[in-house]
Amino acid sequence: SNPLLSLPVLQAAHCQMIKDLSACLLGQNLRVDCRYENKTDNPLTYEFSITKDNRKHVIHSTISVSENIYRSRANVTMHKNLVCLHLQSFTTSDEGIYMCELKATNDYTGNQIKNITVIKDKLEKCAGFSLLIQNTSWLLLLLLSLPLLQAVDFVSL
Repeated sequence: SNPLLSLPVLQAAHCQMIKDLSACLLGQNLRVDCRYENKTDNPLTYEFSITKDNRKHVIHSTISVSENIYRSRANVTMHKNLVCLHLQSFTTSDEGIYMCELKATNDYTGNQIKNITVIKDKLEKCAGFSLLIQNTSWLLLLLLSLPLLQAVDFVSL
């Protein structure tokens, strides 16, 4: 048996596991969320690419050079356990298989890769963060006002 094959298993504890890859539409823009489980504090490198007509095109990357046609339209934001690709003015010509590739510096396991097929008509709208915040504040107000309402009832007795 090949002794090299058992190596990645030993090192799996170190790697950045991609947990989930999802895509949604925010207005005219595509957002691709690449969620991962952070197992190390090492700096994270990433690559977002698209495969269409059996050709791979790099959209945004810290690993290799991105293609000119995407460079001006794409940007990436990094949050805790989330690398997020934003592609402006998404059209049907941007449909294809999107790939998220993550690699931690000095990581022994290879790059972590996950794919998602993106078709414009099948994309859901992104859940807005602002909506979430509004809902949360209403809920908070409601919870805060409950003791007051009880107190008012009590006084009227």
